[in-house]
Parts: sequence; structure tokens; C-alpha cells
Amino acid sequence: MKDKLIKARQRAGRFLYGIFAWLAFLGTVIAALISATLVPGLKRRRRWVAAAARGFFKVAAIRTVVRGTENFPTGHCVVVANHASYLDGVILQGFLPPKFSYVIKGEVRKVPVVHFFLRRIGSKFVERFAAVASARDARNLVRAATGGESLAFFPEGTFIEEPGLGKFRPGAFAAAIRGELPLIPVVIRGSRDLMPAGRLLPSHGKLQIDILRPIYPDEVAESNNAELGQLARQRILAVLGEPDLSPEHAA
Repeated sequence: MKDKLIKARQRAGRFLYGIFAWLAFLGTVIAALISATLVPGLKRRRRWVAAAARGFFKVAAIRTVVRGTENFPTGHCVVVANHASYLDGVILQGFLPPKFSYVIKGEVRKVPVVHFFLRRIGSKFVERFAAVASARDARNLVRAATGGESLAFFPEGTFIEEPGLGKFRPGAFAAAIRGELPLIPVVIRGSRDLMPAGRLLPSHGKLQIDILRPIYPDEVAESNNAELGQLARQRILAVLGEPDLSPEHAA
């Protein structure tokens, strides 16, 4: 009986925390949307939105440790991070420098408010299913990289409930090579426990963000996107502590 009571209290505590965290997140969304709408200047808007994102983790009492910020070059670069949770975009927005344009799946264009918000903070959109539009968006990313923009990608494209690192799409690595930009692997740990695929309410926990040392274009064969992607993948897996889910590894 005592054990049942303890478990019931724990379930109630998790439920109440989840509701509280959702309310905190709603406040973050409102603050970020107001900032993106009213604040002039792209860099300034990004700073305000980043402050709102960090505010969510502080209010929700989610301890966040960021390591390796010294690995960011002073100039532009391309970031690739593992993807395990609905919160990953908020995490990078809050804890990476405000110079990054985030690369978002093209389906978001169909959600007017979200599309407006993301455009206001300089996000790029990539169509994943229509071949012509996908090629066009890929060319735009390469153009942005060669023009000196810093880009941030989730190269898996999406996330699943099963722990592990999925197959990488090539866009980030093509952009880094064509733009002659250093590639920074970033590892997010803990977000899968906070809010994985299929869960409606967040859980309490902690986050760790590891910014790994940069990979420079001259470290791989010329124009070899696959080699650059594999090198980034190996460095992420070495820190992530989850299995490799790529088809190549499974074979």
C-alpha cells in the first residue's frame, strides 16, 4: 500500500511538472514571437529570442551545461547536431551564438505563424520530398554558405523514439565544403529524456551540450561530402553514448 501511494505521488508530481513546463514553454513562445515581430535587426532579434529560449530552461529548472564554446571559430562556420527531441531546436537557439541561420524542414512553410517566426530569425527551409524544390533549396544553402553565412543543421532530418544516431543527409556537408567553412559537430545529451517522440508532457531532467573541435575542409578529400559526414558522425557518436542507427552500420 505504501509503495502504491509513493508511485501515485510520483506520477502526480511528474504530471504537474509537465503541465508547469508546458505553461513555461508557452510563455517562451509568446515572448519569442513578440521579439521576432517587433525587434528591429536580425542579430538583435536572434539575441532576444535566444534569451527567451534560455529563460524557458531556467524557469523549468532544467540544468544546462555547455562545454566547448572555445571551439567556435571567430568567423563563419557550419554546425551539425544530433536530433532526439522536440526541444533540440530551442536548445540550439538558446545556447549557440546568434550568428546562425537554422535549416528547417520545408513542411514548416505550411504553418503560417511558425513560418513567419522562423523567417524573422533568418531560418532557411529545405524541401525533403519534392525533387525539384529540394534541389533548389540545396543550391540556396550552398549559396548562403559561399556568401559567408553560418548555418546550423540537424542532418538526420527528423528524430525517432529509439535511441541512436540516424542516417545523415548530405546538405550540411556540401554547404561546408562548397563554402570552405569549418564544420562544428555538436552533441546534445539529455533532451531525449526531457521530451522524446510520442510524449506530450515534458519530464524534468538536465541537459549537456558539447561543442566539439572544428573539422576544416582540408581534412577531407576535395568535395567529398560523404567523408566529411562520416568524420562528423564518428566524433558525435564518440561523445553521444548512443548506437549508430545508419543503414551502413546495420549492414
